[in-house]
Amino acid sequence: MNKQLRSRLANILGEKNVLTDADSRQQFGQDWTRFFAPNPSAIVFPASTEQVRDLVLLARQEAISLVPSGGRTGLSGGAVAQQEELVVSFNRMNRIGDFDETDAIVEVEAGVITADLQAFAETKGLMYPVDFASSGSSQLGGNIATNAGGIRVLRYGLTRNWVAGLKVVTGAGEILDLNKGLVKNATGYDLRHLFIGSEGTLGFITEARVQLTQPPQGGLMAALLAVPGMVDVIAIMRAFRQEVTLTAFEFLSDNALDHVIRHSQRQRPFANPSNYYVLLEFEASHPAADLAQAAFASCVEKGWVTDGLMSQSEAQRLEFWQYRELISAAITPFTPHKNDVSVRPSVVPACLAQIEQLVKSTQFEIVWFGHIGDGNLHLNILKPDGMAIGEFKQQCAGLNSQVLEVVAGLGGSISAEHGVGLLKRDQLHFTRSSEEVNIMRAIKAVLDPDGIMNPGKLLP
Repeated sequence: MNKQLRSRLANILGEKNVLTDADSRQQFGQDWTRFFAPNPSAIVFPASTEQVRDLVLLARQEAISLVPSGGRTGLSGGAVAQQEELVVSFNRMNRIGDFDETDAIVEVEAGVITADLQAFAETKGLMYPVDFASSGSSQLGGNIATNAGGIRVLRYGLTRNWVAGLKVVTGAGEILDLNKGLVKNATGYDLRHLFIGSEGTLGFITEARVQLTQPPQGGLMAALLAVPGMVDVIAIMRAFRQEVTLTAFEFLSDNALDHVIRHSQRQRPFANPSNYYVLLEFEASHPAADLAQAAFASCVEKGWVTDGLMSQSEAQRLEFWQYRELISAAITPFTPHKNDVSVRPSVVPACLAQIEQLVKSTQFEIVWFGHIGDGNLHLNILKPDGMAIGEFKQQCAGLNSQVLEVVAGLGGSISAEHGVGLLKRDQLHFTRSSEEVNIMRAIKAVLDPDGIMNPGKLLP
């Protein structure tokens, strides 16, 4: 970062919005992934779409690579800057703008925290239904750029389903205002969906029009169940789905629960341990509670459930969710190697069984959890104490290829919701054909002709 370049950046953004100190470079140069050493040249904080455009135009002139930075809660290295790139943080672009009551659409900037949008929706008697453990720190721009999923995909779908319009700055420095909140727009390619899930490799999302919806009538209830086997988990999902409207259906392994208990000092929910636990949530409109109790009794009678709790209050429902949502924080100190894979829900038991055959002979502790209702499994390999990170990465790489071969053989995806980033870039072939990858490269060449937008991510 020479003085001339820093001066030009300061002219665009203001001196205080260009940081080059070591602490800021360390903080903003990485996401939750801890496999890559951050090494950005500087961190910049634009306040408008126009400033982002000016940054991109400057970057093209100076051949500078740009890395977007939101809440940095990603788990694939998609927001890592390790080659002296310029990190573009959206922290200042955090305004919630106009809300249209008729359309139930709100305008937001890319840096709006997910939980803040959820809270805003509540003030309007509505709901933003996309939710996940990192909602208190993740930003909307990052959610859209990775097409984030989370805990309620089963009922409400992915982030993509709620994006009614986008404003983006392409790698060519063009500002595109896409779809503009229209419900119907049959005018050819919907470029909005090209940028959703593109991980900042085509351009940077700066603003969005987000669709809100009605909250469930009667609120929500949850059940926490102890389950002996994975086949039982799928049977339980079928049984409850026949009786109530499920909004979420999660599972976790016993050692995942153990880590949460140690991390949070919570009490174990059941006296006796079980191989797996199911956390399910459903819309509590009458007579859903009675139907859920009947489904629970049927599952116990058939041996699919050995113990269970049904939430009796909103506080207890939220407490149940803590057992699931604290898993990532509880295992983060173990530098987990994460696999975020998906298969069709019907083949989840086969997938898990085949992967466990692969990993049972290793020295690693494996922590399972996931959004099993939509086929999304999170396999976490924990680094043993004393093992160097380089050796751990090397051993995980060999095991990882075998795991992804299993997933590919079952018609699955190497990344269900965390994106590809750096961590899975060289494994894209397990899910995407060479023809698909070539088309993706061609699209990037049009929208990012100089290859400056989050380079090295997503595409091998």
